[in-house]
Amino acid sequence: MTSALSASPKSREPAGSTRRRTPQRAGTAPQEGRARSTRIVLGLLAVYSLFPLVWLFISAGKPTTDLISGDNLSLTHFQYWTNITDLFTYDGGIFLRWVANTLLYAGVGALASVLMSAAAGFALSKYSFPGKRWVGNAILAGVMVPTSALVLPIYLMLGSLHLTNTFWGVFAASLAHPFGVYLCRVFADASVPDEVLEAARVDGSSEWKLFWRVSLPMMRDGLITVALLQFVAIWNNYFLPLVLLNDKDLYPVTLGLANLNLLSRQTPDQYRLVLVGALVATVPLILAFVFLQRYWRSGMTSGAVK
Repeated sequence: MTSALSASPKSREPAGSTRRRTPQRAGTAPQEGRARSTRIVLGLLAVYSLFPLVWLFISAGKPTTDLISGDNLSLTHFQYWTNITDLFTYDGGIFLRWVANTLLYAGVGALASVLMSAAAGFALSKYSFPGKRWVGNAILAGVMVPTSALVLPIYLMLGSLHLTNTFWGVFAASLAHPFGVYLCRVFADASVPDEVLEAARVDGSSEWKLFWRVSLPMMRDGLITVALLQFVAIWNNYFLPLVLLNDKDLYPVTLGLANLNLLSRQTPDQYRLVLVGALVATVPLILAFVFLQRYWRSGMTSGAVK
């Protein structure tokens, strides 16, 4: 009787019954290790990328004494309001003039550039004409050419047109965007079906209406992506305005802050204005990415599948 009570649970299982065992996947531990390593690496890259912005945010509120002594990252002695007020009132409010110039260069320039890129990309995608392949290859070649290599030809061309040291010179030089044309061609291939265009032609739509009323709304997410990329490129442009402009009233914010930084070597108190000006100059870019992220994120993937 004692032996019957002390029998193992296996002896009490009914005949023919089988115990289910959860199978373990081979290689689960190495996969988890790789995933953990990937998260660590991405976290370090995120810290590396965000540290300059954190440094700028803290240093922009510091007085000159802390900046000169190297006490940039201490969480004391903040004077954001004083620095911002001094920046906006410096030289009769010239910084606000620089910001307004940059908004015109980048805002209007990005809008005009994306319309030109959309028209060119749509034509390369949906029309057949002699030399189409060569035009597409030339645009791809233009993507490979660095902007700095084109500054001197642009300067000579605008000089012959008497557009140097003018708003229109910088604006006209910002319109060409080969990468935007390439992206618009990809977006047109992925977003605008040929059947829709044929149906619109049967209904009597002109080619202009096909582009403006049919194709542009279907390419919206991609166009916002191109506009955002061009806006950031024009906003951060420094070398081209440096070559074209002499009048400080026409400076964009990048060139204005660079000149202000040069002056800070003679007047160290202006260094805090450079830092707070750089912080203020990043705000429009951050706002643009935050409010348009749902468009440009979908636009970046719209050409991934067809």
